[in-house]
Amino acid sequence: MASSTIWWLIAGAAVVAELLSGTGTVYLLLMSAGFAAAALSAHAGAALGTQLIVAAVVSLGAVIGWHAIRRKRPPEPPTGANRDVNLDIGERVHVDAWNADGTATVRYRGAQWTVVARDGSMLTTGEHKVAEVIGSRLVVEKI
Repeated sequence: MASSTIWWLIAGAAVVAELLSGTGTVYLLLMSAGFAAAALSAHAGAALGTQLIVAAVVSLGAVIGWHAIRRKRPPEPPTGANRDVNLDIGERVHVDAWNADGTATVRYRGAQWTVVARDGSMLTTGEHKVAEVIGSRLVVEKI
């Protein structure tokens, strides 16, 4: 079997492993780019040592490039405050009265919810925006 075929099989196996892993990372895909580059160098007639170096350099370059891109992006908010995970974030609720312990009960989505104010917020009545969901509590801030 030709060495280029082996590299293509390894690249395909890395893609399949990434898809089946369910971890949501892209590292095996980046590695498969290196394996594909090694396959192309094998097609060009490069020696096995050169193919290994090409695979290593392309894979390492892809991983370093990925880290550089991720470092420039702002960090994701925690899951409880991430609108992509929890569609309640940003919704409005009406607080009629606050209890002495700093909580309130509001009707939201057809159910009773316990509401707490975000740290540093005043306990005022009226419209509030859901800033975070912690368990079965809505953390709100005044609009």
